[in-house]
Amino acid sequence: LVKRIQKRNVNATGVKSGEEALGFLEKNPVDVVVLDVRMPGMDGIETLRALKRQHPLTEVIMLTGHASLEVAIEGMELGAFDYLMKPVEIDDLLYKLQDANKRRSIHLEKIKGMGRL
Repeated sequence: LVKRIQKRNVNATGVKSGEEALGFLEKNPVDVVVLDVRMPGMDGIETLRALKRQHPLTEVIMLTGHASLEVAIEGMELGAFDYLMKPVEIDDLLYKLQDANKRRSIHLEKIKGMGRL
């Protein structure tokens, strides 16, 4: 997936677990994270919870190959931007990445605007 995204001229990096993702984000802030629901170690929901606590402005798109309305709802309640089913069409994912990045930019502008009050 990372290679497919990179071929579309998007700066992307992959890690293998939730713990690795959280460690990576401490040293390398990113705008948007694509997070699988099922991973070794911390699952996607645990990772999402920790990620949003440490990096609240980072947008998260959840991916799963196992349809679960409960997990989708929980992810959205925890602050995920959206939820996509695998196998995901690369164009659909790219559109979601753009939308998530746009929402992050809007949040940042609001925060900057509040500082000028």
